[in-house]
Amino acid sequence: MALYEGMTDIPTRANIICDLRSDTVTRPDAAMRRAMAAAEVGDDVYGEDPEVNRLEREFAEMLGKEAGLFVSSGTQGNLTAIMAHCGRGDEVMVGSGYHVFADEAAGASVLAGVALYPLPMAPSGGVTPDAVAAALRPDDAHYPVSRLLCLENTVGGRAVPLDEMRAAALTARQAGLSVHLDGARFFNAIAALDCAPQDLAGIADTVSVCLSKGLGAPVGSVLVGPADLITRARRHRKILGGGMRQAGLLAAAGRHALAHNLTTLAKDHRRAAALADALQALGAGQVRQATNMVFFTPEGGGTAPLRTALAARGVLIGGQSPTVRIVLHRDIDDAGLAHVITAFRAHYGG
Repeated sequence: MALYEGMTDIPTRANIICDLRSDTVTRPDAAMRRAMAAAEVGDDVYGEDPEVNRLEREFAEMLGKEAGLFVSSGTQGNLTAIMAHCGRGDEVMVGSGYHVFADEAAGASVLAGVALYPLPMAPSGGVTPDAVAAALRPDDAHYPVSRLLCLENTVGGRAVPLDEMRAAALTARQAGLSVHLDGARFFNAIAALDCAPQDLAGIADTVSVCLSKGLGAPVGSVLVGPADLITRARRHRKILGGGMRQAGLLAAAGRHALAHNLTTLAKDHRRAAALADALQALGAGQVRQATNMVFFTPEGGGTAPLRTALAARGVLIGGQSPTVRIVLHRDIDDAGLAHVITAFRAHYGG
């Protein structure tokens, strides 16, 4: 389901009141910009950027891991983790709809030389112990070596229960596999699950977390895990061209987000639930809501007419069809939500 497919009618930025395509569209607020401007910087490739070093250390401590690595994106975080865990020709198990398998341009295979084995997903978005066990390879030269299980949370907005994740991870570890967690929206998951960061992070050996989604930072993710694995991942980041110099400007935004923006995620979830209720009341299609996302399938199929009508009112949605993903985030306040609901009601005559 391509995020921007068919989007030829995007209004100019000046005319956009509410951009609901993704939580990646958030922009740094004034306080975050001040933190960036005041950042103490150095050359991170030499390990001399104080802000980057602080971010990596603080993030690792928050998630209960030994070390951290600041990377340019969630995709790079996942790829460097896979390269640190696996050798060329090894196999990685991953949910069939997870970002590593479905949305990262097969980078793990193209660049890391690993095979990706898609696992069936449970209704919760998780993978089951039975699915992991069934995918394990025998010790046979004809097959790749099962080396890593990649989990994800959230999945399509759904917060996967911790017990389900622990069960899948335990099956993998008993077979000698390591576990990586794609936690792009890690903090949305712990807000929904009402757990501590270490409760979720402790399920996996390595965790990649985006700063540029719900937390509102402009760029970057952090990969955390055991010190030896992070050392290997740092080398792989260099191989991938991810070594950055005075990156403290960006790390300062991430540190500010961790200090000030975590508590706003629950508000995004509540606003998503309110929008879902309003859409349900219109009776104009099927609605599903999870954390900060609403999935809307208009009756009759196709989202192009809806997208055009909303754009005329300054509301931008993604180009997916027949089901569009609508994402609430920190740049959509209560007034913005009210504007969105009014725009939907105007289109559907509600």
